[in-house]
Amino acid sequence: MSRLSKKVVLITGASSGIGEACARAFAREGASLVIGARRLEKLNALADTLSAEYHVRVLPLRLDVTDAESCEQFISHALEQFRHIDVLVNNAGLARGRDTVANLQESDMREMFETNVFAVLRLIRLALGSMLKVDSGHIINIGSVAGYATYEGGASYCATKFGVRAISEALRFELLGKNIRVSSVSPGLVETEFSLTRFRGDAEKAKRVYEGYAPLTSEDIAECVVFVASRPPHVDVEEMIVRPIHQAGFKVHRTS
Repeated sequence: MSRLSKKVVLITGASSGIGEACARAFAREGASLVIGARRLEKLNALADTLSAEYHVRVLPLRLDVTDAESCEQFISHALEQFRHIDVLVNNAGLARGRDTVANLQESDMREMFETNVFAVLRLIRLALGSMLKVDSGHIINIGSVAGYATYEGGASYCATKFGVRAISEALRFELLGKNIRVSSVSPGLVETEFSLTRFRGDAEKAKRVYEGYAPLTSEDIAECVVFVASRPPHVDVEEMIVRPIHQAGFKVHRTS
């Protein structure tokens, strides 16, 4: 039997991409799920599919991670239904544009920090209360290689992902001596809706990001997240960096 069987796993940004793939991967392992995103209709469809296919409990909840009340309701409803939280996967995140610092839009900066940093801190704080009571739990933050190096036009996004690293590292010190694990999984180029969101729906521009090489898939990252979550309780995979084979740093070798 999987170590994750019957575990209660909360996943943010679960309506598509890495979040959806994580939901499928954890359901396959027999975990009970609480999945959150703004697009509730997609969550409902995913919940129906996973429940039917894997015979697991799935609770879909509308979640806007930039709204404090929405986050509070997400965690409280999860606890009402399942009484505890075993794993929190902070997956929701985004980038907006490739503007230089001189040309940054105030709204873009705020949206990235609200989604990628403040929401991560907020959800961890809300989930930790339950975990500390039982001295058990696992927080998995989805970071990025942009949390280790910067690039032109990525100042705000990189700053948020450096922030996720800082949050994870500080938490490990704060939870030292507790049986609560903290991990971060940081992907390189993954073909999801990420670039479509970054380029504000420009499908051609988004498509060019992934041309000429094989990017990672959402399923690749979900496998990593499940691996991290399924280690024995005394093992904490602190950091995992995952890139496609033809990416080094932010340099990509394209065959065409």
